[in-house]
Amino acid sequence: MHSYPAPAMALVARMVEAAEAEPARAVAFQGAPGCNSHRAALEFDPACLPLPCFAFEDALDAVKEGRAARAIIPIENSQHGRVADIHFLLPESGLSIIGEHFMGIHHALMGLAGPDGAVGSIAAAYSHPQALGQSRHFLRQRGIVPLSYADTAGAAAFVAEQGDVSAAAIAPRLAAELYGLDVVEDNVEDSPDNTTRFVVLSQEPLDPFVLQGEQAMTTFVFEVLNIPAALYKALGGFATNGVNMTKLESYQQGASFAATTFFADIEGAPGDPRIDRALQELAFHCKYVRPLGTYKQARKRG
Repeated sequence: MHSYPAPAMALVARMVEAAEAEPARAVAFQGAPGCNSHRAALEFDPACLPLPCFAFEDALDAVKEGRAARAIIPIENSQHGRVADIHFLLPESGLSIIGEHFMGIHHALMGLAGPDGAVGSIAAAYSHPQALGQSRHFLRQRGIVPLSYADTAGAAAFVAEQGDVSAAAIAPRLAAELYGLDVVEDNVEDSPDNTTRFVVLSQEPLDPFVLQGEQAMTTFVFEVLNIPAALYKALGGFATNGVNMTKLESYQQGASFAATTFFADIEGAPGDPRIDRALQELAFHCKYVRPLGTYKQARKRG
């Protein structure tokens, strides 16, 4: 809480107090009030009590420690790919994915008006690296230097705190309203269909039985045996059983570069014979398969 810029502190304190009174309604998110994850929490559950946390680890810890029933975390963006470190943090957290949410992302360039009431010449813009990446063409065309900050709304609060009219932030329009900034330009993202996928996490997984009749997603990580054609054989069961794999990403753990971990999404839920057979065949060719959750599909794939 004490890592936020001063303009955000009072808002954070009020939101933390409300969440502490009713942790069952609390949804933890990373960032300052007004960030996209704050918006996503309210879109996913309008009756929730959003709980701001400075880092992704803090949001996950809030759920593990019982200070929030759920956390909502961005994992990938249509323009800028996966969110850094999330593929490491989710398996390590011990939490389960119980839902997903897709949200259109629209950024605004915002700053402080000078003495004459006009927004001055902007030399630099602060924001989260994802937002900077999603607006890189806009910034380059205008000669604005991108500067990384922990989150979008926190960047807006930081600009308000610094009082420098040559500095701006890229953040949701809500952040300008919360921190008294002027919007210089709306929709500065490079693509009009800019979309982020969020996952919702809880201490307890959903029972796949409750998803009967629903189109479900299942997410898991796995490491194949370090032998020739292991990945090819491991994935064969999904093809032969007619299971659609919508995501497969690899990443390295440790410095050996000898073993690769894979993060995967498939359509369907355990209990379906096709899914069970495919996962059983996958496990035969792997050192481990670690389920991360089964949940209702929020958007049709394909």
